[in-house]
Amino acid sequence: MSPAAEILVIILSVFLAVFLLLGIILSIYLIKLTQDIRDVTRSAGRTVGSIEAAVSSVAKVTSPLFIAEIVGRYIKKFKKGHKGE
Repeated sequence: MSPAAEILVIILSVFLAVFLLLGIILSIYLIKLTQDIRDVTRSAGRTVGSIEAAVSSVAKVTSPLFIAEIVGRYIKKFKKGHKGE
């Protein structure tokens, strides 16, 4: 084997080792990033669930109050209309 071919084999081996090491490091970072994204989505899901429960509770309370308020307004209008006659 000629010295040029040996140098070329060494250079290619070094580049292959460097790219293999970079690939391993990037794979590790990708796995960590995936786990972080999973944690964020779980947290967002819990937050949405708690907000949904709060809104549902508020809706249960405010719906009867809103209906009672509308009925109260109509009763006041009805009473004011008959007092003027």
